[in-house]
Amino acid sequence: MNAPLPTRSPDLAWRELHEKATAPYKASGNFGWHFARGKLGHDPAFRGIVSRGLVGAGRPRMLDIGSGQSLFANVLHAAAQLQRDGRWPAEWPPLPAPAQYTGIELMPRDVARAQAAVGHIVPAPTLICDNMCTADLPACDVVVILDVLHYVDHAAQEGVLARVREALLRGAAERPAGVPGRLLLRVGDAASRRGFAISQWVDRTVTRIRGHKVSPTWGRTLGEWVAVLQRLGFAVQPIPMSEGTPFANVLLVADVEAA
Repeated sequence: MNAPLPTRSPDLAWRELHEKATAPYKASGNFGWHFARGKLGHDPAFRGIVSRGLVGAGRPRMLDIGSGQSLFANVLHAAAQLQRDGRWPAEWPPLPAPAQYTGIELMPRDVARAQAAVGHIVPAPTLICDNMCTADLPACDVVVILDVLHYVDHAAQEGVLARVREALLRGAAERPAGVPGRLLLRVGDAASRRGFAISQWVDRTVTRIRGHKVSPTWGRTLGEWVAVLQRLGFAVQPIPMSEGTPFANVLLVADVEAA
């Protein structure tokens, strides 16, 4: 057996992970490939979650709500390869490969592009074309929701978050003792008017480019988002997630434990 290659610097490792995670999207067509490369290359949430180890050990079942092309499925698969080869930066916590990835996405074209790009992953990801407000949410360990809750009104937002809490609590029986269920929720802080307005404009532009109808949006201030999660029983840690962008985005790391 060949000796593992030396661990890499974070920047070199990220470039390699970027190449490995986006290459499968060539099978989905030029648009899917270029969109995946741009999203992973310029959206700080992906590197922020990976480099901080926010998925965490003991959370192998991921539910990705508003999953789009299911880029997270390929990010986790590529990360597992780098770790097996000893090419993972020493500064980064281990990133567990999911025992099961489930993506829920409303737009059929995005689901089709995802299906074309995840066929090499074992176990096979589950991709569901459905509305996050009504879809069945499986028992899980970590839920990722990036930028999609603001497309439904405040009552619907709280409904989705309550159902996410239930799914995480149902998953508790299969997690190691003491490991809470985790929600990784990225939102815009409406209190930062300029940054929030820019992010909303970009979201609408990207939605049009993806060939989708642009819907109204419902924002909240950071304090309001935290209050909603705390009322539902989550312990919340906000992490700024706009580095390198003009946006006012925050990643809310929200943990919930079974009573």
